[in-house]
Amino acid sequence: MTMFKAGFDNDKYLKLQSSKIKERISLFGERLYIEFGGKLFDDFHASRVLPGFAPDSKIRMLTELKDEAEIIIAINSSDIEKNKVRGDIGITYDLDVLRLIDAFRGWGLYVGSVVMTRYKSSPTADAFKQKLEKLGIKVYKHYDIEGYPHNIPLIVSDEGYGRNEYAETTRSIVIVTGPGPGSGKMATCLSQIYHESKMGRKSGYAKFETFPIWNLSLSHPVNLAYEAATADLNDVNMIDPFHLDTYGTTAVNYNRDVEVFPVLRSMLEGILGECPYKSPTDMGVNMAGFCIYDDEAVSYAAKQEIIRRYYGVLCDIRKGGGSEVELGKIELLMRKLSCSEDDRRCVAPALKKAELTGAPAVAIELNDGRIVTGKTSSLLGASSAALLNALKTIAQIDDAVEVISPEILEPIQRLKTENLGNHNPRLHTDEVLIALAISAVNNQNSRKAFEAIPSLRYAEVHSTVILSQVDVTTFRKLGMNLSCEPQYQTKKLYHN
Repeated sequence: MTMFKAGFDNDKYLKLQSSKIKERISLFGERLYIEFGGKLFDDFHASRVLPGFAPDSKIRMLTELKDEAEIIIAINSSDIEKNKVRGDIGITYDLDVLRLIDAFRGWGLYVGSVVMTRYKSSPTADAFKQKLEKLGIKVYKHYDIEGYPHNIPLIVSDEGYGRNEYAETTRSIVIVTGPGPGSGKMATCLSQIYHESKMGRKSGYAKFETFPIWNLSLSHPVNLAYEAATADLNDVNMIDPFHLDTYGTTAVNYNRDVEVFPVLRSMLEGILGECPYKSPTDMGVNMAGFCIYDDEAVSYAAKQEIIRRYYGVLCDIRKGGGSEVELGKIELLMRKLSCSEDDRRCVAPALKKAELTGAPAVAIELNDGRIVTGKTSSLLGASSAALLNALKTIAQIDDAVEVISPEILEPIQRLKTENLGNHNPRLHTDEVLIALAISAVNNQNSRKAFEAIPSLRYAEVHSTVILSQVDVTTFRKLGMNLSCEPQYQTKKLYHN
C-alpha cells in the first residue's frame, strides 16, 4: 500500500536558501542581481515532486530578506503585442505583471520598477507603459541588440547595453523576475550590471532556479520530472561540462544554461574585467537538494508527476493541442524509470468502475493508501460522488448515510436547469461542497464530512473522462493531484 509521505524539510530550506543568497552578495560588494526563474508564489510542481515543499516557499524566503531586497519585473514587449497568455492561470503576460506587483506588495516586498525588454514603440506596448506609469510604477525601456547574444563587442558597449535605460535601484539585493520564460530576465540583470560598472559601482549576478537540482544525479526522478514538465520547451538536463572540467565533480544543469555560459562569461569579463564563475552551476544559489531527507518519498512523488504529465499531454492532444513529440519525450522518461500507468494506483479502479456502470467514473487514492470511487448518477457527476465518498471515508461515516439532504440538492438542480439554462442537472464539485457546507449547519455527519476537507490535500485522483474546467479547478484548489483519460463524456464537438 502506498501513501503520502513527506521527504523535504521546508524550514531547513528557508534558512539555507536565504543564508546562501546573503553569502553570495558578500562576494560582489554593493549589489547582487538575482535572476529568479520558475514560479515564485505558486510553485505547485515543486510541491508535488518534493513532498513537504510549500508552494509559497520561495516568496517566504524572500520575505526574510525584504529589508535588503527589491524587485524588478521584466516583460518582453512582443509578449504584450501578441497578448501572450500564461497557460496555468489563463491571463495575459501584461495582466500578470499587475498581478505579480499586487502579490509582492501583499507580502510586504518592494517592487522598484518594470523593465520592458526588446522594446519597440507600438500602440499596445506604449499603452501598457502609460497604464503602469499612471499607477505610479516606474517603467524602463531595454532595446533589441543586433546579433544578441553572440555579438559581444556590440552588446557590451554604449550602443548595446549602454543604450538601455538604467532602472534605478536602492537596495543591495535586486530580484529580477517575469511573467514567464523569454521575458528577458538575464539580459536585464546584465544590462544593469553594465550601467553600474560605468558608474564605478561593484555589482554581481546570480541565478536562482529550483530545477534541475544540481546535486542530484542526472537520472534522478526529480530531475527527470523537470524534463517532463518542460518537454514542450526542448529543455534537457545534462552534466555541466564546465563544472566537471574545473572541479572534477559532476553537477546537473540544463542545456540552455550550458549553451549560453560561454557568452555570459564573455559578457561578464567585458563588464567586470573577469568572470567570477567557472561554470553555470557556480552561478546558481539553489539549496533544495540539501533539504531532501527521504529520497524514496521524493522519487515516488516524482514518478507520479511524470505519469500525470503523460496523461496531461494525451488530453492536450485530444483537445487539439499538445504534440506527439512532447508525448514521445515523456514516454521515454517513463521507460527510463521503468514506470507506467499501472504505477498510478487510482487508474485501474476508476476504469473498472466505469466498465461496471457504463458511465464516467472517478477514483481517489487517499493519503493513507485507501481508494474510493465515484460513479455518475442523476444527482451527481462522478467527480462529485467520489469527493463525497472520500470525505465520508475519512470521517468514518457509513456509506449508506446521506451527508447532503435531498431538500438541499433538489433546489440547486432546479436553479441550474430552470433558471440558469443548464442542460445537465448534476452537481459539479464546487456546488457539492457548497451544499455540504450548508448541510453542516444542522447535521452532525455533514459537519464531520465538511471538517475532513483539509485531509484531501495530496490525494491522487483519476477520471475516466476529461473533466470540466470547474471540476479541474476545484481539485487543484483542494490540493489534489488529478489525471484524466483522454476522452470526452459526449461526442459533441464543443466541450466547455
